[in-house]
Amino acid sequence: MKIRIGNEELTEHIRVRIRLDFRGEGKSGRFIFGGKSREEIAEQVREQEVALLRNVPLQGIFLEDIDLSLDLYIVNETDGRRKREVAYAPIILTLRIENLDDLLPLVVKQEFRKIEFLSPENLQIHRLDVERLFFRVGQQIQEEIKKAELRFQ
Repeated sequence: MKIRIGNEELTEHIRVRIRLDFRGEGKSGRFIFGGKSREEIAEQVREQEVALLRNVPLQGIFLEDIDLSLDLYIVNETDGRRKREVAYAPIILTLRIENLDDLLPLVVKQEFRKIEFLSPENLQIHRLDVERLFFRVGQQIQEEIKKAELRFQ
């Protein structure tokens, strides 16, 4: 990414902070023992995803920090017929990226909640970068549609 400061152009990475909230629904055990609470499941999912993020590299993304300090929270959800409580375990990722389209694998996740651009203060995006971004968005949408179709068959 090229950044213009006055008449100078510098090449700098983009720094962002992304919040992901991992969902956990309670499961009852087969008998008296063995059930897990929604909080335990949300925490377990969060730990698994953090392990993946730390150990599996994403192309064009450098992981600077993972903040696990946010508390779990519970939300009442309704699916039309019944109400249930669902726990969410949030994390905040601080990332350094080379291109905006490198963020798509994280932004299209169901767990994505918020993004904050830390630096640079201003971005000047070239026409080709915008074209590449929209092309990748289209690809990601098509992949998600195919996944959804496979689930409903």
